[in-house]
Amino acid sequence: MQLSEQEIIRREKLGKLREMGINPYPADLYPVNTTSKQVKENFEEGKQVVISGRLMSRRIQGKASFAELQDGEGKIQVYFNRDEICTGDDKTLYNDVYKKLLDIGDIIGIEGDLFTTQVGEKTVMVKNFTLLSKSLRPLPLPKVDADGKVFDEFNDPEMRYRRRYADLVVNPHVKEVFIKRTKLFNAMRDFFNDSGYFEVETPILQPIPGGAAARPFITHHNSLDIPLYMRIANELYLKRLIVGGFDGVYEFSKNFRNEGMDKTHNPEFTAMEIYVAYKDYNWMMDFCEKLLEHCAIAVNGTSEATFGEHKINFKPPYARVTMADSIKHFTGFDITGKTEAEIRDAAKGLGIEVDETMGKGKLIDEIFGEKCEGNYIQPTFITDYPKEMSPLCKEHRDNPELTERFELMVCGKEIANAYSELNDPIDQRERFEHQLKLAQKGDDEATEFIDHDFLRALEYGMPPTSGMGIGMDRLIMFLTNNQSIQEVLFFPQMRPERKAVALSDEGKAVLNILKKSDKLPLEELKTASGLSNKKWDKTIKELTKNNAAKVAKTEEGLFVELV
Repeated sequence: MQLSEQEIIRREKLGKLREMGINPYPADLYPVNTTSKQVKENFEEGKQVVISGRLMSRRIQGKASFAELQDGEGKIQVYFNRDEICTGDDKTLYNDVYKKLLDIGDIIGIEGDLFTTQVGEKTVMVKNFTLLSKSLRPLPLPKVDADGKVFDEFNDPEMRYRRRYADLVVNPHVKEVFIKRTKLFNAMRDFFNDSGYFEVETPILQPIPGGAAARPFITHHNSLDIPLYMRIANELYLKRLIVGGFDGVYEFSKNFRNEGMDKTHNPEFTAMEIYVAYKDYNWMMDFCEKLLEHCAIAVNGTSEATFGEHKINFKPPYARVTMADSIKHFTGFDITGKTEAEIRDAAKGLGIEVDETMGKGKLIDEIFGEKCEGNYIQPTFITDYPKEMSPLCKEHRDNPELTERFELMVCGKEIANAYSELNDPIDQRERFEHQLKLAQKGDDEATEFIDHDFLRALEYGMPPTSGMGIGMDRLIMFLTNNQSIQEVLFFPQMRPERKAVALSDEGKAVLNILKKSDKLPLEELKTASGLSNKKWDKTIKELTKNNAAKVAKTEEGLFVELV
């Protein structure tokens, strides 16, 4: 491992501390009795406190020094004075340890008294301090120039997501997103519990990837010598529990889908699913409205949320629009009663790319996604989906071509999906078999598996039931005004970290442009770089030679993408 100059110096300091008999990583309990926030909120002049945190800045002036300590709740100013800390002639603790061997980023414990400075700053007068953890790597803290302008901030998304631990330290506002995420989960859980529903856990490793159409992650169980699939959805297991006699169950489930990554999709994500017996999708729409208003207020103190340029209001009631009416409104085409061939022709006429593997449901989904979905900014229920799109959903009571299903759209994105659940085992078997035929034709929206045990469970009898799933990551994005799912996951999935390579300034500049999107057309990247033809050729060769980027030929032309 190659160390920087700063890392070498810090390791030398570590050695000197040990030579002095100071353990830089003590195991003893440290008796913290307050936090930075509590100090400020309950300030008492002269009160003795014990506080700990990370040293974030300091200004040493001879025998005195003001410093900033950061703990889990904020920052507090601390004042080191040699004569307060050291007694008698031995000034080692201040002169040698504090001034010479401590660094920004070190975690220390402080015993001291509270006082207010002449400028009114609430401060801890240090009487004694203990090194609790020596930091061997400098924090990526922003710098300030002579004019007070802040620069070199730690704001590169890739670096922040890879080193979330550093991101949380130097960008404390990031923590607020995750505090709100926890508030959302707690609020939703309280709402369900108060309604009398029961939180459960279902298998993550499953013999069949059921409950949705998605490419699964596959593993192998050595003892049983069978393949197992990481859960893509928990729906079928929760409905088994309704069969078993629970009247209302819910689960916050980690799901895994072996598919693409973008600003709204991560291979590992969290969904909430709830199933309530003796209810239908109309009841669930009302329930959903109350739930989301409750959650928005719990997270932000109001039913309103800002997302980009939009103000979203989660206060009921929400608009309700059938899928057929939505498509007719935005395209002029009425899908009611139309054949698959007619819908395919209509999609082509609307400029939508289709192919022969797409069944009727997939074609309708493409039309809605391309022409309608993005128009719904305020919470809107899209209802009554064609049967071909909903293999687990009950047939509509008034129209056998439709199902009793809704999706909740917000800012052009789906955040909830709900059904009157299909509980006819014969109808369910036929739907599964139809889905299997579509999958064999190449429809990637159709499920490739039939869960025979789930069908057996239905044959014992499942009461009328309504179920709903909510994408928790996407919901917290809307409630915290984050455009990227990576911002609301502590540790989003990332490409393998590239080994550091020595690149020219031109190479670094081009790589920085590319990092913002991972993949760009060759000519677009060249134009953005502003390089001459000669320098461009040299730079692209440098990037490919160092395995930092590669040029790929596609039907649309040449693209440059990160390796």
